[in-house]
Amino acid sequence: MDKNEIFNIVKRSIMEIVPDIDEKDICPEISMKDLGANSVDRMDIIIQSMKELEIKVPMVEFGNLKNIQGVVDLLYEKKLTFGK
Repeated sequence: MDKNEIFNIVKRSIMEIVPDIDEKDICPEISMKDLGANSVDRMDIIIQSMKELEIKVPMVEFGNLKNIQGVVDLLYEKKLTFGK
């Protein structure tokens, strides 16, 4: 699985949890907060993405990430390390 596939999983999760967000506005350089996702939405997006990827990452590890690319990079690293 590559980073583009993980980005698509995260993007799909964003669109399901915050349906008001336009798909064309979701890009790796923007933060979920800037898209309008509140803290609960962001947590739900990450949890849903982890479920789809079949990995578990402590939520605290996502705390300092600045944008969606940071989330994708972390999920990718954990998938390589601990994923199936």
